[in-house]
Amino acid sequence: MAQEPGATDPAEQGHTRPDPATPEHTAPDPDLRPAPVELSDLAALKALAQPRRQWMLQHLTVHGPATSATLARALGLNTGATSYHLRELSRYGFVEETGAAGHGRERWWRAVPGDRRFPSRSRQSPEMRLVMDELNHHAYAADLELFEQLQRDAADEPWADAFPYSRGTIRLTLPELREFFEEYIALLNRYKRPEAGTPADARTVLTRFLAFPAQAASADAPASGSTPGSAPDTADDGRETETP
Repeated sequence: MAQEPGATDPAEQGHTRPDPATPEHTAPDPDLRPAPVELSDLAALKALAQPRRQWMLQHLTVHGPATSATLARALGLNTGATSYHLRELSRYGFVEETGAAGHGRERWWRAVPGDRRFPSRSRQSPEMRLVMDELNHHAYAADLELFEQLQRDAADEPWADAFPYSRGTIRLTLPELREFFEEYIALLNRYKRPEAGTPADARTVLTRFLAFPAQAASADAPASGSTPGSAPDTADDGRETETP
């Protein structure tokens, strides 16, 4: 699981987003990608796994900078709680103060972008696995809740159709799966751009990637693709996805 992979503003790295319509820019330059940072500190992972902090990070990511009072109103918490959680998130580098001046002593906070990754399952200690399981459980549940809420609240306008969804299967070796994931990260980076270069009609689009190996087949299991009663995978617009 990666947190906001490739979210670093390209302007901070001295380059701009290439034009996707230009053939010579179809392959992103690896040197321009933000370097991945592994989160292996157990205390940082525990801080991140707290459900309320997950909510706050999601709000800051989707809606931009906010004060503790703004977060409290949006999430139904008190300002004392949000202030405490913001300090803990800041302690481990997940949020930071923007430096913007507010009314009185208001402090504005923003989510810190970056390509954050977690240790592979095989390298996690039993205690870290428990923390990661809790973190993933809350993250997946929050994503599903947000997806369903946005679908329910979608207005009758062009963005009401902006829910592409696909289910499919591919057969890969473990190295190929790692390569597949890195190509996905590169695709995200290709479409990242600074705020100054973003069209006025653009909207924040939340992207999530989830892949996991199917259960190993037993000797008497049916051949791949011949499961009785199986149905073709489809996208939300009714198109079938390729299932090798």
